[in-house]
Amino acid sequence: MTTTRSTQTAGVAFAIGAYLLWGVLPLYFLLLAPTGPWELVAWRVALSLVFCVILLAVTRGWKPLLAVVRQPRLLALTALAGVLIYINWQVFVLATLNGEIVETSLGYFINPIGTMLLGVFVLKERLRRLQWVAIGIATVAVLVIVFAHGTFPWIALSLTASFGIYGLVKKKIGPSVDALSGLTLESFWLLPVAVVQLIAVGLTTGITMGQHGPLHAGLLAFAGVATAVPLLLFAAGTRRIGLTVIGMIQFITPIMQFLVGVLVMHEPMPIERWIGFAIVWVAIAVFLIDLGLAARRLRSGRGSADETHPGTDSIPVP
Repeated sequence: MTTTRSTQTAGVAFAIGAYLLWGVLPLYFLLLAPTGPWELVAWRVALSLVFCVILLAVTRGWKPLLAVVRQPRLLALTALAGVLIYINWQVFVLATLNGEIVETSLGYFINPIGTMLLGVFVLKERLRRLQWVAIGIATVAVLVIVFAHGTFPWIALSLTASFGIYGLVKKKIGPSVDALSGLTLESFWLLPVAVVQLIAVGLTTGITMGQHGPLHAGLLAFAGVATAVPLLLFAAGTRRIGLTVIGMIQFITPIMQFLVGVLVMHEPMPIERWIGFAIVWVAIAVFLIDLGLAARRLRSGRGSADETHPGTDSIPVP
């Protein structure tokens, strides 16, 4: 029991660290101007691979990596994870550099709900009544934004779908693939895409790396670390805790991104959009209330682990 609790506590800490770092990423990307979104993502991929190889060399982690390479099924899953995280990265960076940080935050507000549904339909987890209520409320919020605000939130839904399924894939391979080996392989599969994007940028707008002073070059070179560290933390977290707990912790990132978009970048927030976000926040409140009630029942001895976290490990309790 002690081992299980300490493992879950570590998983929560890793996940919180990942989402805090992701919350400040928009500000970091804005500092990289005039680097465009296609070049930026290409450097993220290439430099993440370099950073992972360095970590493998320092930690002597080649043996676990080679063990994964020998298993075709795991290799295929890491390739799928790479495609999903690439889609997430590219959409997120495009949106951030085009002044759509608020909509990226909407995607990550909705993402826990998508994660819950994946847990139900793929992992056969069971949701409680209040959790289904929250899903219904969030669905209403999306409909309000689509019909009242008059725009289809393709950025938000793309981020939700890509990262939700990415989390599911990481959950599937978690017991067999350590975080560093997984990210190394994901970056490796994406390296040809990064090379093609850098060539395309070089032939059109021009590569910005090294063209705007040492500070800009240093910040851009740091993209590999800024990309790899939160992903490694996320992977370590998903191996230790269930998707439902991950779904709750995910609210850290969209709150931070929303504040950056509204308070720092002063993005427009018409009344229809405020209403849509307000409904999403009601859904979040319902989720958190349900989680608190379940934890209280478990502590008082009236519930089971399934009530606190349906279908997987229970959340850590004092």
